[in-house]
Amino acid sequence: MQTCRLQSSRPMIFTSCVLWKLAQTMYLLYLLTVGISAFPIQPEEQTVVAENCQFRGKHFKTIFKVEGEPVVLRCPQTWYWLGTSANPHVSLTWRKNNSAREVPGKEETRAWVQDGALWILPAVQGDSGTYICTIRNASYCDEMSIKLKVFEKTEASLPVISYPQILTLSTSGSLVCPDLSDFILNKTDFKIQWYKDSVPLDQENEKFLSVKGTTRLLVHNVSVVDEGYYSCVMTFAQGGTRYNITRSIKLRINRREEETIPVIIFPHQTILASLGSRLMIPCKVFLGAGTHSTTLLWWTANDTNIDNAYQFGRVTQGQRLEYSENNENYIEVPLIFGPVIREDLTTDFKCVVRNTLSFQMLHTTVKEAATFSWGIALAPLALVFLVLGGIWIHRWRKHRTGKAYGLTALKTGPRDFQSYPSKIKELK
Repeated sequence: MQTCRLQSSRPMIFTSCVLWKLAQTMYLLYLLTVGISAFPIQPEEQTVVAENCQFRGKHFKTIFKVEGEPVVLRCPQTWYWLGTSANPHVSLTWRKNNSAREVPGKEETRAWVQDGALWILPAVQGDSGTYICTIRNASYCDEMSIKLKVFEKTEASLPVISYPQILTLSTSGSLVCPDLSDFILNKTDFKIQWYKDSVPLDQENEKFLSVKGTTRLLVHNVSVVDEGYYSCVMTFAQGGTRYNITRSIKLRINRREEETIPVIIFPHQTILASLGSRLMIPCKVFLGAGTHSTTLLWWTANDTNIDNAYQFGRVTQGQRLEYSENNENYIEVPLIFGPVIREDLTTDFKCVVRNTLSFQMLHTTVKEAATFSWGIALAPLALVFLVLGGIWIHRWRKHRTGKAYGLTALKTGPRDFQSYPSKIKELK
């Protein structure tokens, strides 16, 4: 800078000095830019995601499996991340028991992740625990856990690992070998062997029929003796090794529910109520020995559903009540007014009952009850008192008149009687 100042008297030399300094400054800025680019700064959003991952909670279903068989755990929140396995910008990892180490580890040979699902084959009791699935992309991350319990293959574990299924007495139905979709995807040549109480079911038996290419076992003419434990076994090959996949089923037999024609026995067609009062009208239906479950019962107002007709809830439909009296079944649904207004007096209320055998309705009208009046109630009593009062006054006046006459006669009688002797004496 000093050289530039000393030579400032020479315009050409001074100009070249300024250009030189400008070039040096630009070179320094270039070096600084290159140095900064060599150390990329992670976006703030990435750092937040890495440290904070939203936990969605524990899956409601616990997975029960038997040791020695394949186990496939699906990420519970994949319904939210549709197409996760096919999206290259979404990563899916598994951890066990809140450990920071991912599963499967590098040394693990029995477990791997395939299409986002964690495969364990074969499973051992030590695999039991809570597994956490983490799904993340560039801007979001969430986690959800699922619990796995691997049991020893014994009869004692049957009540825990069995899938409950129900058939109806004296009908034909089918059992389904459950939870096999991961092993029979796009396959139709699989074979399932069925057992009842560990005894193989003969395919030539007319009672049971295993439907080829499906997971169903048809049961004809279900009887009480068909109740019990069933198992279905399918063979699965992986890495040159064949594994059995077993599912246990606990079959329960329900009695067949009979339907009857419902009969509305209450209310009457006219219900009396006072304006401004609260009112409850129960609709009572007689079913006899019929079932409650297939019979529907509800109220309408001018052929409109109660909830729609009274959106502010002044008139509501109460809870359904099911009960039995003397081994006969009834159902009730009340119509509740709070309070009754004049508009209700012109509304057509209907109690409607329906099942597969019948459809019935009963019209009900609310009428204003006669208002009680003390004036009207006391009028006859006042008339009685008036009549009695008139009679008493009449008798009292008659009594007074008779008494006055008696006293007058008593006073005047003796005087007249005493005057006669004096006059006689004078005549003499």
